[in-house]
Amino acid sequence: MSSDTFSEGIVPGGLREKNEIKLLVCYLLKTLKRSLTRTQLNEILSEYSVANYFEVNGAVSELISGGQVISEINDGDELITLTAKAELDVAAIERSLPRTVREKSVAAAIKVLSRERIIKESSVETVTLDHGFHVKFTVMDMDTELLKITVYVPDESQIETVKKNFFDNAVSVYSDIISTLTTK
Repeated sequence: MSSDTFSEGIVPGGLREKNEIKLLVCYLLKTLKRSLTRTQLNEILSEYSVANYFEVNGAVSELISGGQVISEINDGDELITLTAKAELDVAAIERSLPRTVREKSVAAAIKVLSRERIIKESSVETVTLDHGFHVKFTVMDMDTELLKITVYVPDESQIETVKKNFFDNAVSVYSDIISTLTTK
């Protein structure tokens, strides 16, 4: 089968056909039962190199012009919403997408959305020391402070890595600490 898309950055088994990418975008919106921003869609599909960034944007634009999704600007972000008709169409043909692609994409979506929520509900402060830095994380749930942790890093190059890894794994960090502290 010949490809009609750019395939730069796509892993074997990723999507290289425009119609498959459009179907996957619709599938994600249907499965997650929520609207997503164009930025979120790009991050989700690039998380596991499922589809090329440019092709995802092209697919979303074609879905908008075809009426399968609606685009609205909300707080400066372009919010993409699946139409009711497209939801019915997706339900009928979603199994034509490879199962691994569907599962990877939903897992990536959950990870991206979880990370965004944690970043919104958290604060990070960097304190410069004589020799290194303290990175202080505070994780909130509504008005309750769930976790406050300070990590030492020896140089500035590690600060962003520590932040990214913390936000990618905040739930695991919190769960591991609670488990360690409450298990006899």
